Amino acid sequence: METDGLLVIDKPQGITSRDAVDRASHWFPRRTKLGHTGTLDPLATGVLVLCVGSATRLAEYVQRMNKTYESTFHLGATSDSDDADGVITPRVGATDPGVEAVGVALQRLVGPLMQVPPAFSAAHVGGQRAYYLARRGEEVRLEPRPVTVYGITITRYAYPELDVRVECGKGTYIRSLARDLGEILAIGSYVQTLRRTRVGPFTADMAVPLDRRQPTKGIDEGESAVRLMPTGLALAELPRVEVSMANVTRLRQGQAVATTGANREQVGVFAEGQAVGVGTIRDGWLHPDKVLAGR
Repeated sequence: METDGLLVIDKPQGITSRDAVDRASHWFPRRTKLGHTGTLDPLATGVLVLCVGSATRLAEYVQRMNKTYESTFHLGATSDSDDADGVITPRVGATDPGVEAVGVALQRLVGPLMQVPPAFSAAHVGGQRAYYLARRGEEVRLEPRPVTVYGITITRYAYPELDVRVECGKGTYIRSLARDLGEILAIGSYVQTLRRTRVGPFTADMAVPLDRRQPTKGIDEGESAVRLMPTGLALAELPRVEVSMANVTRLRQGQAVATTGANREQVGVFAEGQAVGVGTIRDGWLHPDKVLAGR
């Protein structure tokens, strides 16, 4: 079986992203490197991209990709975790604001934002994960950080439930969007359900369910085997540069090679259709930043 590439899994509700990686690890030979590219909360389901083998060196480029979520917000109450897994507190006096007011409020949450992560999150506070402190009942003060929300679409409204589709960039917390919407409307809001449907070019219909069984050694009958996608897809959102195999050797030795094109901070480097790594173009030279080892 291949042990280098990308695998999309459909994370079920109720387990952590780390749990999902541990389950998928049984599909591969022992000591195969395996890692995910962006945490999903236990309540959330959907697209979780795993990097396998040498592809783990490119995980950060998948993490940077834009994402799509579908979520149900529950209006008229708050949660200490900003989702349905937390302690729910109904907001006294909350009334239906109407879909027009909700739509106007959501537009205030679109664009470049300074967003405060949820207290129950993996954000760091003084060198510790925020959720460790929150679980101990300690006060958690997180600094706002820049995120980008490209669009929020209302797909259903039946107060107190609001279904939305969110297109966003790296690091955006949908729980924070729900919380902030509730604050704008002054009625409270939290995430009731959450599903990630897309990460860059990776969509839910590409996903392998976690209950899929890898066949025994020597058996490979069509769809029975788990198939990895090419490592190069991790670089799908970077400009692409093709180099010769001779230049691949030079790049692996840390040498810059001549190239054409404008200066660029980061480009995906390929040779004969295969990912070689990531580089920077400066003044007609391609400098290696991160190069995958050869076979």
